[in-house]
Amino acid sequence: MKRNKTDAADAEAICEAVTRPTMRFVPIKSVDQQAHGMVLKTRNLLMRQRSQTANALRAHLAELGIIAAAGMASVSKLIERLRSMEDINLPDAARLALNELAEQIEALTKRVERLDREILKTVKKDPEAKRLTTIPGVRPLIAATVKAVVPDIGVFRSGRDFAAWVGLTPRSNSSGGKERLGSISKRGNSLLRSLLIVGATSIIKLARRGLKMPRWIESLMLRRPIKVISVALANKIARSIWAVLTKEESYRPAVGMTRA
Repeated sequence: MKRNKTDAADAEAICEAVTRPTMRFVPIKSVDQQAHGMVLKTRNLLMRQRSQTANALRAHLAELGIIAAAGMASVSKLIERLRSMEDINLPDAARLALNELAEQIEALTKRVERLDREILKTVKKDPEAKRLTTIPGVRPLIAATVKAVVPDIGVFRSGRDFAAWVGLTPRSNSSGGKERLGSISKRGNSLLRSLLIVGATSIIKLARRGLKMPRWIESLMLRRPIKVISVALANKIARSIWAVLTKEESYRPAVGMTRA
């Protein structure tokens, strides 16, 4: 764009950019895709609210010397102890406040479960989403997210382009013939990227328990941190998603790898 920002200069810059042969455009989402995206965003919001409320409950009980392990299952046990009058001696004011937090956690859990059932129902009705669930590490939530945030898989020339769009490839800062690769770029949809990494991490955990994995993963497990391996595997899963959607067929596992 030329110097001095004005509406006319902005319009001229936009017209100039549109005529460039290498310009990339964002596909328009359908109404159904936007609706499914609202369900996913609402679920993510409720999950964050539940985590915040659970952390508040943990913190208040920790001040009274009542501590539990990490995870929502432990929070449920805390709530059970809280409601046991014989187990914990609390002032009435503290019990009132903590019961409010406990009820909020339970209400949010029911809402999240209701949305999960709706997401599962939607995935079962969609042939493409069902094919995505055949990929190791991909479950209905990831399949639904892919369908909601990727309007047209055909805009990506390869699986690597799709993985780069998700933000699972290294950021390049190369100049003067020297190639410098940094951490992942974190471009694209943050929710999809997080879910892919979580799915990859679940496979790595199974591998540490004896699940047969491809040689490249076994080699990485001997010399690289778990998080690095999870990102590498998430990159592979993203490429598999592109292949399944492009070829319109179910996932075919590589030799030496079973479905997780």
